[in-house]
Amino acid sequence: MNTLHRKSLPGTQLDYFDTRAAVDAIQPGAYATLPYTSRVLAENLVRRCDPATLNASLSQFIERRRDLDFPWFPARVVCHDILGQTALVDLAGLRDAIAAQGGDPALVNPVVPTQLVVDHSLAVECGGFDPDAFAKNRAIEDRRNEDRFDFIDWTKKAFKNVDVIPPGNGILHQINLERMSPVIQVQNGVAYPDTLVGTDSHTPMVDALGVIAIGVGGLEAESVMLGRASWMRLPDIIGVKLTGKPQPGITATDTVLALTEFLRKQKVVSSYLEFFGEGASHLTLGDRATISNMAPEFGATAAMFYIDAQTIKYLKLTGRDDELVKLVELYAKETGLWADSLVDAEYERVLTFDLSSVVRNIAGPSNPHNRVPTSELAARGISGVVENEPGKMPDGAVIIAAITSCTNTNNPRNMIAAGLIARNANRLGLTRKPWVKSSLAPGSKTVELYLQEAGLMTELETLGFGVVAFACTSCNGMSGALDPVIQEEVVSRDLYATAVLSGNRNFDGRIHPYAKQAFLASPPLVVAYAIAGTIRFDIEKDVLGIAPDGKAIQLKDIWPSDEEIDAIVASSVKPEQFRKVYIPMFAAQVDDGIKVSPLYDWRPQTTYIRRPPYWEGALAGARPLKGMRPLAVLGDNITTDHLSPSNAIMLDSAAGEYLAKMGLPEEDFNSYATHRGDHLTAQRATFANPTLKNEMVIEDGKVKAGSLTRIEPEGTISRMWEAIEVYMERKQPLIIIAGADYGQGSSRDWAAKGVRLAGVEAIVAEGFERIHRTNLVGMGVLPLEFLPGVNRKTLGLDGSETYDVVGERTPRSTLTLLVHRKNGETLEVPVTCRLDTAEEVSIYEAGGVLQRFAQDFLESSKAA
Repeated sequence: MNTLHRKSLPGTQLDYFDTRAAVDAIQPGAYATLPYTSRVLAENLVRRCDPATLNASLSQFIERRRDLDFPWFPARVVCHDILGQTALVDLAGLRDAIAAQGGDPALVNPVVPTQLVVDHSLAVECGGFDPDAFAKNRAIEDRRNEDRFDFIDWTKKAFKNVDVIPPGNGILHQINLERMSPVIQVQNGVAYPDTLVGTDSHTPMVDALGVIAIGVGGLEAESVMLGRASWMRLPDIIGVKLTGKPQPGITATDTVLALTEFLRKQKVVSSYLEFFGEGASHLTLGDRATISNMAPEFGATAAMFYIDAQTIKYLKLTGRDDELVKLVELYAKETGLWADSLVDAEYERVLTFDLSSVVRNIAGPSNPHNRVPTSELAARGISGVVENEPGKMPDGAVIIAAITSCTNTNNPRNMIAAGLIARNANRLGLTRKPWVKSSLAPGSKTVELYLQEAGLMTELETLGFGVVAFACTSCNGMSGALDPVIQEEVVSRDLYATAVLSGNRNFDGRIHPYAKQAFLASPPLVVAYAIAGTIRFDIEKDVLGIAPDGKAIQLKDIWPSDEEIDAIVASSVKPEQFRKVYIPMFAAQVDDGIKVSPLYDWRPQTTYIRRPPYWEGALAGARPLKGMRPLAVLGDNITTDHLSPSNAIMLDSAAGEYLAKMGLPEEDFNSYATHRGDHLTAQRATFANPTLKNEMVIEDGKVKAGSLTRIEPEGTISRMWEAIEVYMERKQPLIIIAGADYGQGSSRDWAAKGVRLAGVEAIVAEGFERIHRTNLVGMGVLPLEFLPGVNRKTLGLDGSETYDVVGERTPRSTLTLLVHRKNGETLEVPVTCRLDTAEEVSIYEAGGVLQRFAQDFLESSKAA
């Protein structure tokens, strides 16, 4: 840590680094014009950067230049159990690889504090109408995930700097918001801003607290864990000025869905957003967190809010220590991170959004940015396939209604509103439809406490929204099995069945295999649609039921007023509830003194945890980038759910057939996500999404949907996994051709690992989402970008070609893609090398993040 610019923090016994002085020494008055993001990143440089390069790096912030890489050292790493576990599996494999070469495996440890929350592995097998649902679901989770949990238990003893929050306690991002983030860190007598990376794209949720927190893939998180700097260039920082305030009856969910549509259209991909203005001051911290959580749905890297009175109010509400709350306010005001200190901040682009323009919204049927006003949904005429029959489920039936996801369950106003809707519906005799599998899965145990305090928990339970878990559940595709009778009717009648959930993603095939499409809605709207029972329903005008007095009941008759919601929030949500939940939760993180081997004892028959293969076979060899054949030719908006789905494994899938062969009963197949610690299972998820459209597979003149490709040069149509096996046997190098926004969605590193293990050496696309591009580099896959105006269609690519890549690989250099057609013609296509920094070039040339670290570790060990 440097000593330059280190000063005493007035009114405390602590020091801090005076970033204002460092910046203004280069250009007087410059600090006042810096955006919030630049101020926090600059502090990190002043505190951690080599003094010899400090001024050059800081000058970029002042001059808005982007020609120099600079290091960022996040204060901590957070993980959920899926990507966190796979990252730790990688580190366990790295220990094995280093031990095999004579190194000391016990020295391989996270250097940066790493917090892992087990929240992604619970499936809603028992719905919220079962009073014992939570206990039953947890028992099933423990049984199915015994191999995984054994490994996780080993990691917290075998690795230093790893803390684990066990299953059943809540969702990573909500726990992070309500407790783990101090906003201002203190270490060795120095106060500084909390910063972090997390192995989930929704890590930016705590940006609402003024904390720079970004989602990364597991590979990038591993690099940060091991103490390496996250190298970056000055990001595109966009100001979002919020004006007005929400209208009565409008929830934070309505606002964020409108913002998601707006910001996607404004092309903010990979940008850091900073929300400010009078409108921001009207938003509670819970409202802000709902907005920041959905940063990846905007396409943004971060969604920051300044520290202000709302921040302090929230820290007090959630039971933070008084001394910490005082420190946050003092530090923010002293260092220019308080909202009033940013009135002169300058942005290269400012967008304006009027909060008063927001109406009641729903998003669907396939993307979070497909916003539809609820008043227009019925008129949109979503196509049906069968006629409704009396006494049977209607087409458009809502088979999943889930109050789920930290996006919305973090927000007391949303949850109290849902409880009041339930209370009012119960009083009028309304019930959910019998085919609706309903559930309530809060991201924090505090939610249940304040709903009980308000007398609303029993009201939700009466309608079938009892607590099934404190975990991600349906938002992560873990909706569990349907009632067999319901499932049979959906299949036999080919019903257009749907899901409505208060989550953040609704990609086709994600929420449930039998829910053809899904819609995002606020928690109170989820309750309303459970009563309606179908998406083909004008929720604003149609009749939900008949009251005892014979009056028709509409949504407006059960929707609570803002005044009632706010009054109940004020009387029912209390700091002692948060202390009751979190003090014992974190007090439990105590070393029991039991020692374990530094090398994990891999279980031979598991389908969950297996030693990774990244240091052996083809992955350890050269990548010539010659003679590559396409595995897939794809369109725009290919998501990581297409590349590596996370939901339930079906028996007729490649992974399902493998698990059956391994002796696993179908009921315990679990999800693709939970098997990502075993590459033999996870490989079979590569492009396994049944909604994938590979343009190499044409039937009756149209692209056929499915996990399919065409084996070349034979031209044989095959399931994707069988084709991969053929190509692996032939040692055939592969390439993927794609359109715009390739790799959007979740931060799962298996979307990169799967294609690399399949033999993919390069991916050429019109554009990449940030996290996935970084994951590709971390796996040693070369990302290449077509120049503007050039794409697979203008070039007439159909997958019958072979490809070479030639040229010197330097940051963002122009390389040449040689396209060899079957007729002997060769095209020379210039493409941009999307290795964006010198560090990324180094990682790619080493074969990936893990290979690079192993090389450096062994070299430093020899030098020592």
